[in-house]
Amino acid sequence: MKLKRKVAVTAIALLAAGLLSSCSGGGSTAEKTTTSSFPAKWDKEITIDVFDGLANYMGIQKGWFAKIVKDKFNMKLNIIAPNVAGGGDTLYNTRVAAGNLGDLIITDKGQKLDELVQGGLVMDASSYYPAMTNVATFDKAVDNVNDGKDGIYGFPTQVSSIKPTESSEGLDPTFGPFLRWDLYKEAGYPKISTLEDLLPVLKQMQDLEPTAPNGKKVYALSLFKDWDGNMMNNAKQPTCFYGYDEMGFVLAKADGSDYQGILDPDGEYMRTLKFFYQANQMGLMDPESTTQNYDTLFSKYQNGQVLFSWWPWLGQSAYNTDANTKAGKGFEIAPLEDMNVFSYGAEAYGGKQVMAIGSKAKDPERIAAFIDWLYSAEGTYANNSQTMGAAGPQGLTWDVASDGKPALTDFGKQVFIDGKGDVPAEWGGGDYTDGASALNVSLVLPNDVDKATGLPFSYKFWPSYQKITSTPLSEDWSAHMDDATSTMDYLAKNNKITVAPGASYTAPADSSEIETLRNQVKAIIVQYSWQMSFAKNQSEFDSLQKELISKATGLGYDKVLKVDMDNAKAQNDARVAVAAAFK
Repeated sequence: MKLKRKVAVTAIALLAAGLLSSCSGGGSTAEKTTTSSFPAKWDKEITIDVFDGLANYMGIQKGWFAKIVKDKFNMKLNIIAPNVAGGGDTLYNTRVAAGNLGDLIITDKGQKLDELVQGGLVMDASSYYPAMTNVATFDKAVDNVNDGKDGIYGFPTQVSSIKPTESSEGLDPTFGPFLRWDLYKEAGYPKISTLEDLLPVLKQMQDLEPTAPNGKKVYALSLFKDWDGNMMNNAKQPTCFYGYDEMGFVLAKADGSDYQGILDPDGEYMRTLKFFYQANQMGLMDPESTTQNYDTLFSKYQNGQVLFSWWPWLGQSAYNTDANTKAGKGFEIAPLEDMNVFSYGAEAYGGKQVMAIGSKAKDPERIAAFIDWLYSAEGTYANNSQTMGAAGPQGLTWDVASDGKPALTDFGKQVFIDGKGDVPAEWGGGDYTDGASALNVSLVLPNDVDKATGLPFSYKFWPSYQKITSTPLSEDWSAHMDDATSTMDYLAKNNKITVAPGASYTAPADSSEIETLRNQVKAIIVQYSWQMSFAKNQSEFDSLQKELISKATGLGYDKVLKVDMDNAKAQNDARVAVAAAFK
């Protein structure tokens, strides 16, 4: 691949003039020479603008990660986060119109990257690729991201050496029925055959603890609207317990064995709406679900006001503190007998987002060196997402023990187990969490193996960590779950998980007609889904369901569904192909 790209640099130089004459940006590789190695240091400090579609922080990166970047690259990161700025795509569109999205760009591959390439807003990094020895480990993924392009414009995220048919999710799946195990234990570990059987169990649990320590009422279920899109986001989650994931208005099973329209009267989406309706009728649903946002909901989990979570990274993350788990309290996956949880396979060609260098970047060589470092072992430990078990810098939060295996330092235990810690001044100072990488993107999967230690980058996989984090909660859960050592271990042992091979499939952009129809239909679907969940009685629920299907059909639901169905089947074809290619 390197040789191919070197040749491409010359070819692109000839093409660039024509390309630039037809675009609003100004990316060019004509004047560049090939870089075979990066400088050992940079004398002049620079601050680069990072347009980051995933970041939840706006401003100059601070703390220990900022110090590492400053020490290695003499560079500061000014994070521009549309998630924080609000206004949907307004910030993106404004900067694109101005012809300068940022020096470093984190965006979606597929349509968005293609548009930026065609518009001349991202740079062809082919000339730097020979020096990018870390990212070159993932040549196939780089090739795939840039397939059909005349150079290297995008760098993949979430790459790994793990086979695409194996889960990418580590010790916990993305989805799953997690409940307050201590109350489930107090209820006598009742049998849960189906999703519907959860309701009487949750009722027992809520009756056992009707009030949280803060004096607020406890509810089994609590929802939020922030992430609604083609459907009511929360209503999709239980469908994932049965192997489905969304593709527009379609729910597609991980193994390609079934496809459902979300308005199918007997489908999984409607099943969830009935589940929500029944829960509300039983007094299990938080009445503030229709008005609260994710942050408010997270606080409720922290305060012990909610008993069920469809994600480990919500319930466990918020409530399973050291103090609670030592007291035997916390969220664990429930033994739902008929579940077959959807799991994302390792993306052979990377995740949905890419990194790119802006066509007007201040110092593209330095940014290329920074991107390459993010793929290194050092960069992976430092940059990976905190919620995915990023171990942080060696020597600060972890180190190699006398047995040659990685282990948390005392400070690492303070940060990752106790939940907070002040970073020593020589590492940049400040609160550890506040100083973590604000990029909010993992270039290499945390469960990929560090060849130097023989163990995954994520500290959660380390035997040393698992040994010190054994608690009365985990011991009781394991004793009742076939002595499983983790959620994934339990699901795998009991054939309760299906992995969708990681094919890095991206659906083509909607035509303008489909986009218009989709926007009309999804608004109706979301509106009626909430109304059905909180219907006064069965008669109103049935009437709303009938109205929903009628109105959505009248607005063009079937036409959009056909597009989504074709995409879902194309996605499965890609999954079959990648499974065969990496067998």
